[in-house]
Amino acid sequence: MASLSVIIITHNEEKNIGRCIRSVQAVADEVIVMDSYSKDRTTQLAAELGAKCYNRVFSGYGDQRNAAVYMATHDYLLFLDADEYLSQELNDSILQEKKCGFPLDGYSMNRLSYYCGRWIRHGTWYPDRKLRLIRRGKGQWSTEPVHEALEAAKGTMLGILKGDLLHLPYASQENHVAKLDRYSTLAAKRMHLQGKKPSTFKMLVNPLFAFFSDYILHAGFLQGMPGFMIAIHCAYYTFLKYSKLRQLDQNSRMPAEM
Repeated sequence: MASLSVIIITHNEEKNIGRCIRSVQAVADEVIVMDSYSKDRTTQLAAELGAKCYNRVFSGYGDQRNAAVYMATHDYLLFLDADEYLSQELNDSILQEKKCGFPLDGYSMNRLSYYCGRWIRHGTWYPDRKLRLIRRGKGQWSTEPVHEALEAAKGTMLGILKGDLLHLPYASQENHVAKLDRYSTLAAKRMHLQGKKPSTFKMLVNPLFAFFSDYILHAGFLQGMPGFMIAIHCAYYTFLKYSKLRQLDQNSRMPAEM
């Protein structure tokens, strides 16, 4: 049987960390928590559940995970966020692969999010497939400021696990809106650094298409009011991203003070 290290990055996650760690105890040979100097009881609770806890100044989500890999002692690595946890079916799938020595180099899994009292199985939020389990040396995390991802090396043999990675993304509507504001700022800065120019057409049309894609093309309407709210937020995020790109472009062309 192969051995598995579970890596979790945290910051003020005392409400979530216990559920996350308990969900992996049947499959994990060790749990590594890379914390960013939390002000709450995150590391205390994690340590009580047997996790090895480390602190590191936050330098980006992908960078934190890449740094945590050096703390892990096993060749297979499972990456989770503190607000995620394994469903029983996914737990069983990982355990089955583990007993076989993990025949493949890496495994993706579907992520299922809970929002406004419902598990969201329609719209652009699902299946939200993520590569999260990989053999050491077969991939690393991108260091993009937003929407970072685990990127497999060329030639890596990948599979898909049965079951869902359960996700509790937002504690409240205020928390959701705050994250959209922060992520849209990061996305706009990335586009600006890439030399992309603002477009009135994109700022007007892309939010409408984002709503249409989520609510109609991906059947978000089947989720009732939560599905409508998600589609609205998708449109809002898209509008913010392009409006902030426009502002960055305008600021970069302002004449210097005399």
